[in-house]
Amino acid sequence: MVDYTEGSGKQYHIGVAKGEVGRYVLLPGDPKRCAKIAAYFDNPKLIADSREYVTYTGTLDNVPVSVTSTGIGGPSASIAMEELVACGADTFIRIGTCGGMDLEVKGGDVVIATGAIRFEGTTKEYAPIEFPAVPDFRLVNHLVQAAENLNQSYHTGIVQCKDAFYGQHKPEELPNHAELLRKWDAWLRLGCKASEMESAALFIVASYLRVRCASCFLVIANQEREKKGLPNIQVHDTDIAIKVAIEALRLCIRQDQKQNPST
Repeated sequence: MVDYTEGSGKQYHIGVAKGEVGRYVLLPGDPKRCAKIAAYFDNPKLIADSREYVTYTGTLDNVPVSVTSTGIGGPSASIAMEELVACGADTFIRIGTCGGMDLEVKGGDVVIATGAIRFEGTTKEYAPIEFPAVPDFRLVNHLVQAAENLNQSYHTGIVQCKDAFYGQHKPEELPNHAELLRKWDAWLRLGCKASEMESAALFIVASYLRVRCASCFLVIANQEREKKGLPNIQVHDTDIAIKVAIEALRLCIRQDQKQNPST
């Protein structure tokens, strides 16, 4: 592969070198959330700010951890994971926002993905469509335990991943409306919990690279509750999902240290 960095030793897109990130990395989409998340670390330091990718590294319980933003969608998320793994990371938790789909999912809840619908394009370049996009089982368990430890309302289940935000929010206006509406109805009938944009790509790339990945999301609102005339509050406090992810990361670190004290 061509070295587009011309020998800089840093990854081309994220601007990070080996040794500058911990093995544990949190992945928000929005670069502006990185400083907010890093504030939960001890001694956080800005490592890189390149394109949509902002990276901080600090410690949790004396273990190096990092946060790197991925931007919006699967293409940029897959690049972030590829380059972070090249720098030594092997455990990832995506912290994002989502729109609820199941009527029981309300604004302010947390959704923990147990799988992702590959209604996007990035994963098709990594794996045949028959291969499922699933998170690491133990990381999912850590997220569930974290939500319970924090008394946070949460749901586990399948999430839908898309490339077009407005394909979800105004499908009737798009040329491909028939397919969008038909598949959305199928996912609702199958009990899909929420819609977002990155987890399918992250889960597939993690499978390919043999690293661990899971996702948790703050539910902003639920358009299906709106359609049914049900209460549909909006919540934009991303600290809700951040706290769950931080607690899950601590649980993961402790479990790894118990199984391998040299970790």
